[in-house]
Amino acid sequence: MNVAVVMGGYSDESVISVRSGQLILANLDRNKYTPFEVHILPEGWDVLIEGSKHAINKADFSFEKDGTKIAFDVVVNTIHGTPGEDGQMQAYWQLLGLPYTGCGFYQSALTFNKRDTLSVLNKFGIPRAKSIYLSKGDAIDAQDIAATLGLPFMVKPNQSGSSLGISKVNSIEEFDKALEFAFAEDSDILIESFLKGMEVSVGVLNYQGKTTVLGITEIVSHNDFFDYEAKYQGKSDEITPARLDEATEQKVREISIKAYEALGMSGFTRSEFIIVDGEPHFIEMNTNPGLSPASIFPQQAAVAGVAMSDLFDNEIKLALERKVLFKK
Repeated sequence: MNVAVVMGGYSDESVISVRSGQLILANLDRNKYTPFEVHILPEGWDVLIEGSKHAINKADFSFEKDGTKIAFDVVVNTIHGTPGEDGQMQAYWQLLGLPYTGCGFYQSALTFNKRDTLSVLNKFGIPRAKSIYLSKGDAIDAQDIAATLGLPFMVKPNQSGSSLGISKVNSIEEFDKALEFAFAEDSDILIESFLKGMEVSVGVLNYQGKTTVLGITEIVSHNDFFDYEAKYQGKSDEITPARLDEATEQKVREISIKAYEALGMSGFTRSEFIIVDGEPHFIEMNTNPGLSPASIFPQQAAVAGVAMSDLFDNEIKLALERKVLFKK
């Protein structure tokens, strides 16, 4: 079975995505699959084979090598950010009838939009921070925002990952810089009240036909919050399993499954919560979580005693089953 392991993307997260792709390539069973390294980048779509690039034909997502056309049976998608985590590539592959791992194009687009995700989950009674949504060009009254949300508060791009463009605002004087930082990533931003409590990251997936919590990781950031440095430059402690009492752990598990199913998810996800007074508050859901060796999701798999190769087998099986359902 020819498997396209697709990585890269058009955002600053492309470097992280390529690391994730390498872990996938290393863990696919060569007795079952013939994997190909595929880079989707602004400068081109290419298959990399022994240092040579072979251009992807966008008409059918195939390529040629030595005059022979090679097509893919399934795509394993690990693009972080646009266009692989916001629904664009998923819609394209679906139009081609090419099965792909992860969630569908609608769920990808929905969860990539923080405001819309929070709006949907609010209907299911899932706790969250108080928030204000703004677009570039809107009139912004810092004093009014501080009065509504209290200080400190968080400023985030509405559509961005890896904590890019996020700031914690401790005083009104810091607000303009935070706005500039967030608007550099997206033209829409989300301003949220600061939640003080334990942050946990929860890996959830459909495994062997059942919504399963892979693990719960406690995040102890060395910085003010779990920012890019904390995630990728060693400025945090990630403790798996999280140090939770039994009752709180059960709440986290239940609300994580509820969020996953409420959003109609499939595939790997990593949801972030902050636990305030024993209640998990939803922050966001990542539908293409990092899969580099240092990432949280592989750490959770290791603690759970589940091989990454088994998880990828499961993902490919789900992708092929979804293709059959789609054709019907």
